[in-house]
Amino acid sequence: MTQIKVYGTPMCGDCVVAKKVFNENNIDFNFINIADSEEDTKKAIELNNGVRRIPVIVFEDGSILVEPSRDELLLKIS
Repeated sequence: MTQIKVYGTPMCGDCVVAKKVFNENNIDFNFINIADSEEDTKKAIELNNGVRRIPVIVFEDGSILVEPSRDELLLKIS
């Protein structure tokens, strides 16, 4: 079971890129659509120190990336 969580929305460009990077590298992740849940929206904001930006990606080691570039995400998963 995957421990990587991606908080975002389906129409968010950075979220689409993050999902694509994970899929291209066969990395399982749990996409949490914050548009469907006020609770998940609050959690994403909380994880980002009160700032509303997506995607918020929580990795298995507990580290968090917010709005990472493709290169930043590739570096993290390599």
